[in-house]
Amino acid sequence: MVNNLLLVVSALTLIVWTVQEIRGRRQLADALSWCADHKKENSEQSLLSQVVPGWWNSTTVFINILWMAWFASVVLVKDGDFALVLVVVTALAGLIALLDKFAFTRRREFLVTEGNIAVYLKFSVKADFESLKERLASQLPIAENAKSFFPVLLVVLVLRSFVAEPFQIPSASMVPSLEVGDYILVNKFSYGVRLPVVGTKIVEVGEPERGDVMVFFPPHDSRYFIKRVVGLPGDELVYRDKVLYVNGKEMTQQLLAEVPPLNPSEHILRESLGDREHLIRTELRQDRGDFRVVVEPGHYFMMGDNRDNSSDSRVWGAVPEANIVGKAFAIWMHWRSISELPSFDRVGTIR
Repeated sequence: MVNNLLLVVSALTLIVWTVQEIRGRRQLADALSWCADHKKENSEQSLLSQVVPGWWNSTTVFINILWMAWFASVVLVKDGDFALVLVVVTALAGLIALLDKFAFTRRREFLVTEGNIAVYLKFSVKADFESLKERLASQLPIAENAKSFFPVLLVVLVLRSFVAEPFQIPSASMVPSLEVGDYILVNKFSYGVRLPVVGTKIVEVGEPERGDVMVFFPPHDSRYFIKRVVGLPGDELVYRDKVLYVNGKEMTQQLLAEVPPLNPSEHILRESLGDREHLIRTELRQDRGDFRVVVEPGHYFMMGDNRDNSSDSRVWGAVPEANIVGKAFAIWMHWRSISELPSFDRVGTIR
């Protein structure tokens, strides 16, 4: 619903701006023809009041209200694809900016240099030529905003889509490696360069490795998830008594702590996935059960480091290669809630 509303508001913005430009220029020409015919010495302000009729401002206000309604729907529904939003808004701003620069600006300048405004200026002693051109352009708020925001949006889109993207950890499924409120950076080209929104890989770079912390879309959900890669395509995985075996080899665990010390309910362990180590947490009074699975070709088996409190591939299956977003590589801030101050104590690389 939120994404559909975005597309509707974007289309209406483009239509209203186009109508404003074409109809406004026509009204400008008619007004200046009348001034020239009657040799009326109006001031610059009087001319501009004819250029910008009431309906012009009203439609701009209408568009602003639509964008605020869309934003309110995002906050209330808490849905929507930010990648799609960024692509659509960037494309809209770019289209308006390009049309204004290479089509409509030339037509406005024609009015000023050769058309009715030039005729009118012969009878106006108060109008300043260059100032009038600038003020005429400034009466197009949609186009002016598009030209201002487009370069910024384009840079953000390129960086976010092909270089690195920030994420916030919303759940405790990756404790103790990642805590709720951690803000992480995800490398978008480690596993290949992909087009935003559609996710199609256009450049081969690398493949996920066992032990990577990866951001992806699970098969059952349109939201981002973050887990650890424990199984590669073709791997045979066995999970028995909370110990993982990959292709018949035990992934060794070393007990680091019992929490809380006097009446322990969980274990903090160091697990080895081949030559890579990371921390995991298991519950003493909870058992998710054992399993055995062979990972399908082109898929990856994901598990949370909080082994007994994680919705992962044990629940919804292996993740297709097409659903990969990127490799999480660093924590850059920790901010658990709006009632707390941000902290940078956890800044560092993700193991």
